[in-house]
Amino acid sequence: MHAWLCTNPTGVDALAWTELPTPTPQAGEVLIEIKAASLNFPDLLIVQNKYQMKPPLPFVPGSEYAGVVQAVGEGVTHLQVGQNVACLSGTGGFGTHTIAPAARCMPLPEGFSYVDAAAFIMIYATSHHALVDRAQLKAGETVLVLGAAGGVGTAAIQIAKAMGARVIAAASSAEKCALCTSIGADATINYSQENLRDAIKALTDGKGPDVVYDPVGGDFAEPAFRSIAWRGRYLVVGFASGPIPALPFNLALLKGASIVGVFWGDFARREPQANAAMMGELAQWYGQGKIKPVIDRTMPMAELPAAYAHMGSRGVMGKLVMVN
Repeated sequence: MHAWLCTNPTGVDALAWTELPTPTPQAGEVLIEIKAASLNFPDLLIVQNKYQMKPPLPFVPGSEYAGVVQAVGEGVTHLQVGQNVACLSGTGGFGTHTIAPAARCMPLPEGFSYVDAAAFIMIYATSHHALVDRAQLKAGETVLVLGAAGGVGTAAIQIAKAMGARVIAAASSAEKCALCTSIGADATINYSQENLRDAIKALTDGKGPDVVYDPVGGDFAEPAFRSIAWRGRYLVVGFASGPIPALPFNLALLKGASIVGVFWGDFARREPQANAAMMGELAQWYGQGKIKPVIDRTMPMAELPAAYAHMGSRGVMGKLVMVN
């Protein structure tokens, strides 16, 4: 097998395409032949030693992937050799093969493409957990999605629409806003050209959004929170812009609003039955055509450094997927 090996997490330049012995799965594990792996923001942070999870060296990055089970370890009964699966294990995806915990593998229904499956778990699980579980979103409510053209942003648009909400998508260019409209957003805000608070006020008749979905953080967090509706829920999903914002607590008091943390990874660990039910619903929605990952482009696995550069340029719309 071959994989992109990180021996020193100083950045993308330290990765090397390396021949390695194909491993044998141990108890509770499976060997997967990787067909596709998506590039997520944590995959950049982890090779820069900036992510909260710091795997022992050396490691193969690539948190999310899809492929075919080649071998199963002792005690694995729900997966079989030859079965198509998707997995989000944190590392291991950027190669030709990997060992994965069987418990983290999602069996793929018939017709679920490898590319879509490799781009599915992280963004849809995060957005479903955020909007359905944490925000308790109801049909007819208005959702403001920041960073709406990114992976989790596009998933949030689709899930909110599937639940009967009105969606305002905020993104940084006209092209990104057009993408959001094409996947169901009811209105868009180009925050590189428009004042965010003024645009929100105009699009909600002064009421503000019931739910703010924020995977970006940074400078737009406070104006978005100042615009929230009475009893609004502000979803803290991530900080893709870099800076972690500090919100004045009096704003929550004045709006009767909630600041709600979204940590899907720990939800999946602490509440596995609820997470499994959620993933089942998401797979069903995919089969019904209600949700489908937006794929920016696919690239050969050998071009991973170029893919990292494209992601770092903030030019990705949806998900970028590497294929073998």
